[in-house]
Amino acid sequence: MQNDSEEVAMKEARRRERQAGLENSDTGIGFCGWLLVGLSLIFTLLTLPFSIWMCIKIVKEYERAIIFRLGRILRGGAKGPGLFFIVPCTDSFINVDMRTITFDIPPQEVLTKDSVTVSVDGVVYYRVQNATLAVANITNADAATRLLAQTTLRNVLGTKNLAEILSDREEIAHSMQSTLDDATDDWGIKVERVEIKDVKLPLQLQRAMAAEAEASREARAKVIAAEGEMNASRALKEASLVIAESPSGLQLRYLQTLNTIAAEKNSTIIFPLPLEMMQAFVKH
Repeated sequence: MQNDSEEVAMKEARRRERQAGLENSDTGIGFCGWLLVGLSLIFTLLTLPFSIWMCIKIVKEYERAIIFRLGRILRGGAKGPGLFFIVPCTDSFINVDMRTITFDIPPQEVLTKDSVTVSVDGVVYYRVQNATLAVANITNADAATRLLAQTTLRNVLGTKNLAEILSDREEIAHSMQSTLDDATDDWGIKVERVEIKDVKLPLQLQRAMAAEAEASREARAKVIAAEGEMNASRALKEASLVIAESPSGLQLRYLQTLNTIAAEKNSTIIFPLPLEMMQAFVKH
């Protein structure tokens, strides 16, 4: 936990250093720049009150504005939300949406570590954490994050075998989030969450896995049936030993069986005769 907090603090410090390097002061525009700014202010004052509508700008609660004066980012970073003022003719601004953005990772054909081809897709949640870096350091942060998510998904899954992909989705998603967050830190992007949506297997592999699972279930069923037969044979052996000790017990068992058959209201009853009785007839 302490190492994680130190790493986060170091990232934040580096981000602030990069932002400070991008935010140049107004004195950096030079004498000609100040001359143009002064002429623009004079023109604005002469055309009041019409020019006031060109100076006042509004950004929404979930937006930030990056102001460029003669091509340089103004000191103070992003402006907003609410009202802010610009100087006509010399200032321009870009609005940056700070809300969380979600996008689907298209299905990626990946060759796993055990040489199995699978199709995997996912979803990524990210937001712009630093509007200045998102504007100044990359042309299109959204498109770059989408492409990076696709390559990261293929790279991470290429180091896993099929069993790990099917069972360790949370670990894979966490690894992807950490990799994407580190890679997009220079762009002012914060990757909040990554989820693996679906893992599609080839049809032949699905059939093979289904046959393997069915064979495994049949093998377990045969083992259970064999164990049941063994336990039943042991119980019958013990019962025969008990009956052999008391010959009258066998007669009672005959009567109990007859009572059970008669209770079912059968039209035909087969009554077993004791072997001793048959031996008596044979002697006569």
